[in-house]
Amino acid sequence: MSEKDTETFDVIELAEHVKKQRWWNKMFGKNNSGPAAEKYSVATQLAIGGVSGWCAGYLFQKVGKLAASAVGGGFFLLQIAHHTGYIKVDWKRVEQDVNKAKKQLKLNSNKPPKEVRTKFNEVQVFVKKNIVLTGGFAGGFLLGLAS
Repeated sequence: MSEKDTETFDVIELAEHVKKQRWWNKMFGKNNSGPAAEKYSVATQLAIGGVSGWCAGYLFQKVGKLAASAVGGGFFLLQIAHHTGYIKVDWKRVEQDVNKAKKQLKLNSNKPPKEVRTKFNEVQVFVKKNIVLTGGFAGGFLLGLAS
């Protein structure tokens, strides 16, 4: 036998290899190939989607309230400052600028850019491949908004 005919193989203990992996690699797979339906049971997919959806919905609700309070509070302070004479607001100019911005948005809204269409197609493919997971996420998201 020559040197070319002999091959060397490393022997790895599978249980030890799995213990050394990070938790996200165990959960989502290292190379993210294939839909989650091929890797996990329906109950696991619903649980993962539901919990992550609830967390996202709850955070969305809290951040939304904070943003609405900030915008409303800012407008309220602006009105008070205008009423007491600290500032003078040219409301006609504000209205003109808002109308100009509306026209620009209408002109650009006919056809979304290529990047948006590409990302939308990627999301659409993911949802189709992982329908149980995304269904759980949607349900959890709505529950998170309601809580």
